[in-house]
Amino acid sequence: QVQLVESGGGLVQAGGSLRLSCTASGRTFSRGPMGWFRQSPEKERVFVALIGASGDNTYYRESVKGRFTISRDNDKNTVYLQMNSLKSEDAAVYYCAAGRHVSVLESDYDYWGQGTQVTVSS
Repeated sequence: QVQLVESGGGLVQAGGSLRLSCTASGRTFSRGPMGWFRQSPEKERVFVALIGASGDNTYYRESVKGRFTISRDNDKNTVYLQMNSLKSEDAAVYYCAAGRHVSVLESDYDYWGQGTQVTVSS
């Protein structure tokens, strides 16, 4: 069983930054891709960013390109999402997920964290 625990969410002013962390336990973390998704109120959960097992392969949702950076530290079993220049539309519950292969689809991710709230004030 894999457990994912997110942290780092909170309240930030528009234009500010936050770094989310997701620590994994229960499987060999370095073997699989990891993703971040988000869900705003009354909206579906959507893909935000992903990173391959080695960290060399990353991909982002178009609206966050140039502002968000995903990274991972396999020694610490942790994946990060650095979010800069935050906008009101970035406010959401952010989820990390462990996948079977590199994908933007939720269905390709088997394990999910509980989510961490990001609130952006204008």
